[in-house]
Amino acid sequence: MTVRVLNKGLLTSIQDLGRYGLQKYGVIVSGAMDKYSLRVANILVGNKENEGALEITLLGTSLQFENDRVIAITGGDLFATIDGERVATWRPILVRKGSILQFKSPLKGCRAYVALAGGIAIPEVMGSKSTYLRAGIGGFNGRALQKDDVIESGVMNKFSTSLFNKLDKRNADFKWTVNYDALVNLQQTQTIRVIRGTEFNRFDEKSKRTFFNEPYTLTTQADRMGYRMEGPPLSLAEKFELLSEGVTHGTIQVPPNGQPIILMADRQTTGGYPKIGQIISADLPSLAQLQPTAKIHFKQISHEEAETELLKKEQIINEIKIGIRFKRL
Repeated sequence: MTVRVLNKGLLTSIQDLGRYGLQKYGVIVSGAMDKYSLRVANILVGNKENEGALEITLLGTSLQFENDRVIAITGGDLFATIDGERVATWRPILVRKGSILQFKSPLKGCRAYVALAGGIAIPEVMGSKSTYLRAGIGGFNGRALQKDDVIESGVMNKFSTSLFNKLDKRNADFKWTVNYDALVNLQQTQTIRVIRGTEFNRFDEKSKRTFFNEPYTLTTQADRMGYRMEGPPLSLAEKFELLSEGVTHGTIQVPPNGQPIILMADRQTTGGYPKIGQIISADLPSLAQLQPTAKIHFKQISHEEAETELLKKEQIINEIKIGIRFKRL
């Protein structure tokens, strides 16, 4: 089965859950910005959770299906239509041969994910199908999708085939959808939880209070590598020299201008700016759904609370798996 790109949109790339174990060689993890949405999209069509899917950013992407195929669309509501008709997201959908899937404009959120039953038939590079755009590694020839690119899907497994046959026989989509509200927040004003960064205590007392009490705005300088924020400047109590050290997804660095930068999926492996905070893993997918001009309020929690929140999210994923399995019977 093939999918042809009619319009590349703002940015569309192939992503999975990332490329792990190679940061010591300077190879970043990359992967989906909103990993929960990618995982659920794959679960909905019977794929492994780590299978590659399309990550659609904001608007403009159009895809034509050259064969019948079951897909799922999750993540932000980017006004998805099939042959001009609005289509429900967060559920399995049977797309007919010749149909055109289009993402017109973002209503809620910033990124949508399209999973194809059977996955995407591209080779893994260093254990992942994710596209590392800046290095030209992985995905579709190491780059974002372009007009007239053709994406091949893999072979559907027994579960996906059963789902396809059920939808084909009904000649209609399922009426149920996954309740994602407790998993991913698509609002444009959010409270994002953080733990203290390794240099938190090197900031002056006013900056410590400001960081947790004043809102910050996401600027237009926001991409898969990092989000530049704008708000009350943050200052160190005294200058000091910091050697570059490891950073990760959600690390909040503060450069000399005092405006925080949040490192995202395509961040570098090391950084030399003071780190005031670290966004908890459970909130990273919601952060990925923010559009420029969104407002963020940072809230401090403990390591133990962060672990608890991550376990809660995993429990939600497990409940979704069980619910989908029973709905398919």
